[in-house]
Amino acid sequence: MAEKIYPAAKPAAGPAPAAPTGNASFPASKAQLYNQSRPVYRPQPRRSRRSCCCSCCLWITFTIMIIIFIAAVAGGVMYVLYRPHRPTFSVSSLHVSQFNLTSSNKLSSKFNFTVAARNPNKKIVFYYDPVSVSFNSDGVDVGDGSIPAFTMGKKNTTTLKTVVSTIGQSVDDNSGLKSDLKSKKSVPLKIQLDTKVKAKIGSLKTKKLPIRVICDGIKVTAPAGKTATTATTSDAKCKVDLRIKIWKWTI
Repeated sequence: MAEKIYPAAKPAAGPAPAAPTGNASFPASKAQLYNQSRPVYRPQPRRSRRSCCCSCCLWITFTIMIIIFIAAVAGGVMYVLYRPHRPTFSVSSLHVSQFNLTSSNKLSSKFNFTVAARNPNKKIVFYYDPVSVSFNSDGVDVGDGSIPAFTMGKKNTTTLKTVVSTIGQSVDDNSGLKSDLKSKKSVPLKIQLDTKVKAKIGSLKTKKLPIRVICDGIKVTAPAGKTATTATTSDAKCKVDLRIKIWKWTI
């Protein structure tokens, strides 16, 4: 008997099979395509702070060296053209009209002081502010005075006169000045001049700089009566110093 062939049964409707995973390839979605088109951000390496500091230090050092070099060249040219020299000072005369110490250790003094200021430069003029004058002996201030402002022309010598005095200056019992005055001996005297000066070099004028002049090697004796005595100034030497101030230091 022949066999009957029946058609296969239609499969029942059910949920769609899940998309296979693994290595099977399927069309990419829109989100995937968008992410693929965006550039991948990679952080750039930053320069270290140490390298930046080193670069800054090198540039600052290089700039300072250039400034120093330019200043040195300018100074050399200035020296060759003008041959600048410091002014000089010397004690011309010193007369002692009064130099008395009372029993209560109070000092009174009066000096007639003459100083010569010389400008050795042929192309430089000096302009001085008023000058403060102070006399010192054995650490005791024995007189103060002042000299008006003045100008020192080219290759010029200026004579400056003033009266230096003090009244009622206290003197310590142990001071060497007291014993010298009582024994009528000559006492050492140091003279100090302080002022400010500016120079004119051609058409250029410098800023004012402090200047100090110290004269040492002077001997004075107190007058016996009303006749003034003359101080010994043959060994006197005056030194001129520029008082340049940098921050808190004075050189």
